[in-house]
Amino acid sequence: MKTLKELFLDGLADVYDAERRTVKALPKMAAAATCEKLKKTILSHLKETEGHVTKLEQVFQLFDERARGKTCEATVGLLKEGDEIASDFKGSPAINAALISAAQKVEHHEIASYGALHAWAGLLGNKEAAELLQEILGEEKAANDALTALALASSDKEALGESDENESEEEEATGLGSPRRGIRPVGIGRNRSGSITR
Repeated sequence: MKTLKELFLDGLADVYDAERRTVKALPKMAAAATCEKLKKTILSHLKETEGHVTKLEQVFQLFDERARGKTCEATVGLLKEGDEIASDFKGSPAINAALISAAQKVEHHEIASYGALHAWAGLLGNKEAAELLQEILGEEKAANDALTALALASSDKEALGESDENESEEEEATGLGSPRRGIRPVGIGRNRSGSITR
C-alpha cells in the first residue's frame, strides 16, 4: 500500500520538474511582454524560481532522497499554452494581459502544489522541510498578487485598446475613478485574507 511519504516525494518530484521548466520559460515570457513593469516582474520571479529549485533540492535532502524530477504534465501543458498565447497575440494590445493570464495559471498550479506539500511535510514531522515549502508558497502567492496588480492597473484595459487619455476623458465625463483608485471591477473579489483574487 502506498504511503503519505511516497505521495509527498512523488509530488515533490513533480513540482521540482515544474520549477525547472518554469526557469526556462520565464525569460521567453519576459521577452514577449511589451510592458516594462511586467518584464521586471517576470524577471524578478525568475530569480525567485531559481531559488525554489535550490530549496526543493534541500527538501529532498531533508528526507534523505536524491533530487529527482518527474514530468509535470500540468506545467508542460500550461507552458505550451503560454507559448501559443505569446505567438497568437504578438503585436496585439492584449499581449500583456494574455501573458499575465498564462503566468497566473502556472502560479495557481504551483500554489495548490505547495499548499499540499507543506501540509504533508508537517504531517510527516519534518518541520524544516515544511518551513522551506512555506517560504516558496509565500513567494508564489506574492508573485500572483503582483501579476493581479499589474492586470488591474493597466494590462487588462490596454487589451481593450484604451489609452490613459481616453480613461482621463471618461473619468472627467462620468466622475468615476479607475480600479486603481478604489473601485473593484465586477468579477474581482477578496478572499478571507483580504488579498484580491481573480
